[in-house]
Amino acid sequence: MSLFALVDCNNFYVSCERVFNPGLRGKPVVVLSNNDGNVVARSNEAKAMGIRFGAPAFECRELVKEGAVAAFSSNYALYGDMSRRVMDTISPFAPDMEIYSIDEAFLSLGRLFSVPDVTEYAHQMRETVLQWTGIPTSIGIGPTKTLAKLASRLAKRSSGHRGVFTIAGYPGRERLLKSVKVEDIWGVGMQYTRLLNLNGIFTALDLRDAPDRWIRKHMTVMGLRTVWELRGHSCIPLEEAPPPKKGIVSSRSFGRPVERLSELGEALAAYVSRAAQKLRAQRSVALFITVFLGTNPFKDEPQYHNSITLRVPLPTSYTAELIRHAHRLLAKIYRPGFRYKKTGVFFSEIIPEDQAQLNLFRETPGEKQQLLMKTVDRINDRWGTGTVVYAAEGIRKEWRMRQLKLSPRFTTRWEEIPIVRASARQKDAHQTEFEWPP
Repeated sequence: MSLFALVDCNNFYVSCERVFNPGLRGKPVVVLSNNDGNVVARSNEAKAMGIRFGAPAFECRELVKEGAVAAFSSNYALYGDMSRRVMDTISPFAPDMEIYSIDEAFLSLGRLFSVPDVTEYAHQMRETVLQWTGIPTSIGIGPTKTLAKLASRLAKRSSGHRGVFTIAGYPGRERLLKSVKVEDIWGVGMQYTRLLNLNGIFTALDLRDAPDRWIRKHMTVMGLRTVWELRGHSCIPLEEAPPPKKGIVSSRSFGRPVERLSELGEALAAYVSRAAQKLRAQRSVALFITVFLGTNPFKDEPQYHNSITLRVPLPTSYTAELIRHAHRLLAKIYRPGFRYKKTGVFFSEIIPEDQAQLNLFRETPGEKQQLLMKTVDRINDRWGTGTVVYAAEGIRKEWRMRQLKLSPRFTTRWEEIPIVRASARQKDAHQTEFEWPP
């Protein structure tokens, strides 16, 4: 029997903050979205207080001010690096791995283990991740990816399983499937949930036993695969090498309204640089570039939204050229007199760089430009995004996101590495008191 494990980091953003600030353990903690607008992550203690996912930050402002809840701005540099450390830690535990998201990974355990052995093996994996990275995890094990995903939810919710639940060979599987709502099944979205509920399908057990012909007609082949996976037949393989993205978007809301074209241009240049780096990371080039901007629709003030698309003369991932195109497009749709909340760029018609059709009448980026991009990417990968930037991105960047509660980037900035100091007081030769933060 094939076996899959899903390793899921518990309350990942909150856990990352707690690794470097142990005083947060056991206390309510929330992490806020871009510009500190909404709650995007909560500790279990914050959930128990009734703080909703997606709740506006102002709803818990008084709790934060009183010290009852600790709030942090999203620290993407820290979370991304901690994710890499977790994935590096679990990868030796299985021959094949699929990184599904920043805090989740599927492992294929093949036919190497019996059910009791694999459960103990998962406990060892979980303990290793906690010891090496400080991140707590839950692990679900099943004969299919869908059942492993379901098992990970059960492992996280039930303390009796000590963070690991194996649905493979579980005698009460039907009872478990009956307790799971259909909207909680991996791959079933809101629209499918409404459709299924209207047809009397409310639980995972109902979906498992639904007729194949009806499922294929209303949920396509992908829905049928989900049903077969619930029955224990593996239909969704691991994606060890995820397919290249067909479209790349880079955008952020501003920390304050922006009115001047020069500031909009700085922000757009920064977003183009980031999107171009993603293009090169998957060895692709883009043929179309779309620039968009807009005001804040939630403000009672004049509104303006627009976008414009250009087919570039040659498919490219060269940042300097893409910034030039983006600035020309921005100038065409910019209108003075508005308070802009957001701008961004979208690359489409993305193809592999070795399949790009050349043009006899256009000069392609030369060897020097390609070497420059490789060097910039290598520096930014090693020392953190933004170490080397184009001057077009600006220096002061007063438009950047508002992150008033940002914790240090402990693992990617030398000047922000935490310092642990030993106290001069010692109880004996083998005990030292430590103070953190300094």
